[in-house]
Amino acid sequence: MNEDKILVVDDDHEITRAIALLLQKEGLQTECAYDGMEALEKVTNPQICLLIIDVMMPKLDGLSAVMRIREKRNLPILVLSAKSEDSDKILGLSMGADDYITKPFNPLELTARVKSQLRRYKTLGSRHDEQRRGILRTGRLAFDPAAMQLTADGEAVHLTATETKIVSLFMQNLGRVFSAEEIYRRVWEEDAYSVENTVMVHIRRIREKIELNPKEPEYLKVVWGLGYKMERIKEAKRTAGCP
Repeated sequence: MNEDKILVVDDDHEITRAIALLLQKEGLQTECAYDGMEALEKVTNPQICLLIIDVMMPKLDGLSAVMRIREKRNLPILVLSAKSEDSDKILGLSMGADDYITKPFNPLELTARVKSQLRRYKTLGSRHDEQRRGILRTGRLAFDPAAMQLTADGEAVHLTATETKIVSLFMQNLGRVFSAEEIYRRVWEEDAYSVENTVMVHIRRIREKIELNPKEPEYLKVVWGLGYKMERIKEAKRTAGCP
């Protein structure tokens, strides 16, 4: 029997029950919480494999709860909100959510998104499996050196061959600063003369593909006067009914 559960969090008991019943009809097990603090307690259960959480709740709001959960668990998080502005969605995603669903939601769309996130989560495998395969991680990014493949939030990032070599260099040396000359020598395998602009263009293109806001990069950063580095970001570390 599959023991994985989905944690549904909303201070509106009718909504939590409705979502729980909807998911149970799809053969998924659920558990419910009714505020952010209760969500923090219940998400420590390793059976919780996905979280659906409302934004506006007592004791601790949903986005604050997401940030704290991301410090301990790397599981799919879907945020529910009555706010539908793009700025609200961007805020939710930047604070650690994997998806953002506005109320009132379409039941078919909700179940489709839940199943999509679960497939992605299980395809990526457990943290132990990643370590065994040598997967390198920093925050939202994961790099498989064997496949030379970078993913962001579980989605493949389409890089050129040169960009892939640059990412490989940084991901295998998180936190280390490389000068433009050293990057060029290692990636292009040629002597480096006046290569700053060449390297800078490639760095900019990579940022456009991996950063939520390329103008304020979170990962690939300039160390003024020295070079570039990939920031080491701590990763946000899975049939019960609802009363």
